[in-house]
Order: sequence, then structure tokens, then C-alpha cells
Amino acid sequence: MFKPTPNPPEAAPTPSQTKSKTKKLDEAAERALDFYLSPKTKSEDATKPGQLFTVVKDIDNESLLSNLSETLASADAMVNDLAFELEGSRRHVALGILQLIELSSLLANRALDNVDPR
Repeated sequence: MFKPTPNPPEAAPTPSQTKSKTKKLDEAAERALDFYLSPKTKSEDATKPGQLFTVVKDIDNESLLSNLSETLASADAMVNDLAFELEGSRRHVALGILQLIELSSLLANRALDNVDPR
């Protein structure tokens, strides 16, 4: 009595299967080489040399204005603290900067109110 092998060996691949595998390997190798060796194209919003900070491209106006208001409030607190430690013309300069910050803060808050009235 003849007992069949549980896992018979596979038949040799046909020429069309070999060509298909070779083509897939060639395509994969070309993609890998392109990824690692081809020069990368720069996006339109590429940073400029020396630029440390950037703002997210698609951020909404409310978030921008809200962060601007908070930044101005921080600058206001710092210059206010500094101004009262100075004397003479340096104090007047610091208070002038403080007024510009206050004005900018009022403008930012008005713009924020226009975007999201509460």
C-alpha cells in the first residue's frame, strides 16, 4: 500500500511566476533606492536658514489670536515688572514698550471677539 507524503514538495516555478517575482523585486528595489538616494523636493513652506520657530500651516484664526493674546499678556507682565525697577529715561522707554504691548493686546482681543463673540 502506498501512503502519500503529507507535504508534497512544490513543483518548480513556471517561467511566468519567476518573471513576476523578479519584476516585483526589481520594483521594490527601485522604490527603496529612490527613497534613500533621490534628492528630496522641498515643500513650498520650507523654513528659511536661521529660522527657529514656525507656526502650523492650517491653524485656525481663533487659536492664532488666542495664543497672540496670551503672548502679549506675558510680555506685558515682564516689561511691567522691569519698568518699575528702572529709573529715568530707561523707565520711560520700558513704559513706552508697555503701552505698545497693551495696544497690541487690545487689538488682538478685539479681533478674537470678532472671530468668536462670547
